[in-house]
Amino acid sequence: MSITRRASVIAPVAGLLLGFLDFVWIKFVPAPFGGLGNSIAVWAVAAYLLAFFLRGPAGRAIAAAVVMLLIAVPSYYIAAALIQHDDWSNAWDVNAGQWMVLGAVAGIAFGFGGVVARRPGRFRRPALGLAAAVLLAEAILQVARIGQPSYDTADLVQYVLVLVVLVVLAVLSPLAVARTWPDRALALAYAVPMSGVGYLLMTATAFGSK
Repeated sequence: MSITRRASVIAPVAGLLLGFLDFVWIKFVPAPFGGLGNSIAVWAVAAYLLAFFLRGPAGRAIAAAVVMLLIAVPSYYIAAALIQHDDWSNAWDVNAGQWMVLGAVAGIAFGFGGVVARRPGRFRRPALGLAAAVLLAEAILQVARIGQPSYDTADLVQYVLVLVVLVVLAVLSPLAVARTWPDRALALAYAVPMSGVGYLLMTATAFGSK
């Protein structure tokens, strides 16, 4: 199967699964781990990994990441309509449109990062740390919530548990994309300052409100 045909099949199927399973996770996995389904980092890492492992021209890999996230948004709301009888119009209303725009931006950014991470060059190692960076940025968001007085002790314990999971996933993520231990170590080193930038970008968008 050609790369074009493979991407045209994998991207929409991955989008349908991402959106549907994300809602299922949020709906049925107990707190605090069910809250990870609301993490933009999960969707960003999915776009990154799709572009990384989908061999072929950069443009097609990035387009596939964008298509996946665009389809994942209505798929999420369709799952909500099927499982808990939400309004079907949620899949195409203004709110869904806004998330699709943000998803397209994330698909381009992290799809591009996935492409750069598999190609030689000076930016390969920073790109190898991009998945870890977005997971750490999400962890910083959890830390910021811990300091808010509106959360009681139970909420704080849950956020700490989610924080630990995000940090562990961030540390493990270079294992999936980097082939050598020096590359993995440097990817994590680059991820730390990049996570600060990611946090600032998240807080400047709707992502930071989740």
